[in-house]
Parts: sequence; C-alpha cells; structure tokens
Amino acid sequence: MRSGLAGVLAALAFASLANAQGIKTMNVSYVSGTDTVSAYVAMPDGGGKHPALIVIHEWWGLRDWIRQNAREFAEHGYVALAIDLYRGQLAETSQEAYKLMMSVPPERGVTDLEAAFNYLAGMKDVNPEKIGVIGWCMGGSYSYIAATNLPRLAACVINYGKVGTTKSEVGPISCPVLCNFAGKDRTYTVELGKKFEEAMKAEGKTVIFHEYPGVNHAFMNPNNPGAYDEPQAKLAWKTIYAFLDEHLKK
Repeated sequence: MRSGLAGVLAALAFASLANAQGIKTMNVSYVSGTDTVSAYVAMPDGGGKHPALIVIHEWWGLRDWIRQNAREFAEHGYVALAIDLYRGQLAETSQEAYKLMMSVPPERGVTDLEAAFNYLAGMKDVNPEKIGVIGWCMGGSYSYIAATNLPRLAACVINYGKVGTTKSEVGPISCPVLCNFAGKDRTYTVELGKKFEEAMKAEGKTVIFHEYPGVNHAFMNPNNPGAYDEPQAKLAWKTIYAFLDEHLKK
C-alpha cells in the first residue's frame, strides 16, 4: 500500500437513515484522495464492534442488487460499505458499462479502496482487525486489487474477476482468499482461477477455489436472466458466508 494515504478519510455526511429487519442503512460521503465520494452503508442495529466488508459493484455501477447484498451482509452481522467507483454514474447497456469501467483510472481505484478501508476502520461499530472485501465481475477484479494493496485486510472474496497468476502478482497478498469462478465463463475463465490458486499455494498463501460447472459469468445476479442460476448462486452464497464467518467472526 502506498504511504501517505492513511488517515485521508473524513466522514462528511450521513443521510437517508433507515431501520429494517434489525439493520440500519445510510448514504455516506467521505474523502478519497482529492475527491469526495459517496457510498451506501448497511450495519447491524446494535452496539459493539462488528466485522466489516468493502462491497464492490459490477461494471453496471452501484445498483440496487449491490445495496441488497449489503443489507443482507448486515443481517448476518457485518457492517457493509458498498462503494461507488463511478461517482454516481450507472450503465444501462454493456457498451456503457465497458466505457465506465475503462474510465476509472487505476490509481484512483486503489485510492478509493484504501479510503473505503480507512473509513470502515474508523467507524465506532467496526472491528478494524476484521475487515474484508467482496466483489463481482469488475468488482471481483477490484477485490483482487484490494488484496494486493491493503495489507490489513482480513479476508477477500473474488467472484468471477481478473486475478494475477505469477509469484510477483500474488506476492503482496496477506489475507485468505476465496475465488468463485463460473465453469462457462469466457471472460474470467476457470483456467485463470486455477492458475491463481496454484500461484497462491506455491507462495504458501491461503486460497480456496470453487468452480461452478455449467453456469456463465454473473450467475449470481438474479437481474441477469441470461446467466442467473439459482441453485449455483445459493451454493456460492453458502460458500461465501462460511468463508467470511471463518475469517472475520472468529
């Protein structure tokens, strides 16, 4: 992680406070580098220090499905910060999504991840030693990037994202990693995931790789009728919660 970025966070505003099913949700703003960015927070409605997650959206942007996932994490006892890498923009078509994804400067993406971690670590409801990250598609790629740039992360979940496959690429990773890859994914292939697993194990790092046969990229998102697979998605969620509970709640 580059020096000089720790402590840049400052919570600037809280809005749209809600309370449902024992959780609280908020729209928040905080500082990332020279920018003020927004995010969505869901947390258990109770005192004490909780484990936390940086939740990273697909290439569509911070849509309702990601917010729903954040709320479900809160129902399971996690403080979830769903970040917005697009500064409020949303894509309606795959062409727009690609343009938005490519418009995020790599350095800014890393700065946003560091800022998100520091924001969570500074919350009175969060145990700063138990912060993880999870993402899907583009967000899965950024989940990997977070693991290589945030040495204080306690867990990382990569759902069908781009990963490194060499000693130098996985070398900076210090936290356990769970990878969920779709058997028929032509973008982030099973072979890519297996090479990542091999590189991690060769370096003595903790990694769990799961292949979901017969399903396509983005099989976990029910808003993607061309790929969503309910049985495999349920299995993936079961695997995710078992992994997170193991590394963030114990």
